[in-house]
Amino acid sequence: MDDLLYELALTLIPGVGPQLTRQLMSYGASARNVLHLPPGKLRRVPGVGDATVRALTGPARGQALSQAEASLRKAEKEGVELLFYTHKSYPRRLKLIADAPALLYYQGPADLNAPKTVAIVGTRQATDYGREQTEALVHGLVPHQPLVVSGLAYGIDILAHRAALAEGLPTVGVMATGLDVIYPAAHRKTADKLRETGGLLTEFPFGTGPDRYNFPARNRIIAGLADGIVVVEAAEKGGALITAELALSYDRDVLAVPGPLGAATSAGCNALIKSHKAALYQYPADLEQLLNWDAALHLPGKPLPAPTYSPDDFSPDEFALVRVLAAAPGREAQMDDLAWRAQLPIHAVASLLLALEFRGLVRALPGKKFGLV
Repeated sequence: MDDLLYELALTLIPGVGPQLTRQLMSYGASARNVLHLPPGKLRRVPGVGDATVRALTGPARGQALSQAEASLRKAEKEGVELLFYTHKSYPRRLKLIADAPALLYYQGPADLNAPKTVAIVGTRQATDYGREQTEALVHGLVPHQPLVVSGLAYGIDILAHRAALAEGLPTVGVMATGLDVIYPAAHRKTADKLRETGGLLTEFPFGTGPDRYNFPARNRIIAGLADGIVVVEAAEKGGALITAELALSYDRDVLAVPGPLGAATSAGCNALIKSHKAALYQYPADLEQLLNWDAALHLPGKPLPAPTYSPDDFSPDEFALVRVLAAAPGREAQMDDLAWRAQLPIHAVASLLLALEFRGLVRALPGKKFGLV
């Protein structure tokens, strides 16, 4: 508990963000040591200037320790777990991203390191189509029993949480406020259910309100927690697209549900698919194949049979592409790499891949990659 006091206090020092916290910890070995380093040693730490030295050694240090003591008492009273990035229960997926929070506030029984985790996000202006697609998507996840992550916001987010609760799946709401500030307040009943069967998670201290700058920060946690992310409905601009872009930057798989042409609430999803930033989601198998969850549905000891391909089923150029993909790591490759390895012009490769995709043999992946189904 004493170590946690100093770890929490370190995150409350003004101007000390997650990356600088890690930098300081690498020099001080512990938060306690960092908060007792003299100014001369602190100035040797890359990224530490005079303002940070004053914050770490002056009145702000004492204020942070006092605030940390009060927060620890409140956390203990309300059953909130504080997870510093060195804690064994800190989400391992999230820990891999460079800008991961140094400290998380967590309340709930769900395992943040569940074997399978998927994020579902979308517009706040969800339509009946969005609701139907969200419920169908979550229902299709049931055989895998994944952790469902979303942002507790209006629209697709709250629909995803409620669908997961209805299906008996654990679901975690990532908040842009402190755990004691439910936003929007209309979702308090759902938040209470998440506390009981799933979880509520935030990087923001108790008492933090819904500042608009907190929401993009919240989105990076959603993206970093999951194996993959599904965008159900999204306008041309908005938080869901920010989350998708973040997920791509973290090398997460992104899928998008296509929507009717001309529908403003699906313009973002259709653009993600068109630009190959997201794979098209139609059925649970699309997600299973992209995340390699399909193999997990088979009984132990009975691995999936290796697929075989006959040249009689393809044109010579098609078979050349299939052979390259079959031999590639993960059975997927970039289009440029495919063209080079198959010794085919890039324009020909594009049309050949489209034909193979229509036949259900190849799928488009984010980042202009293609893989064998």
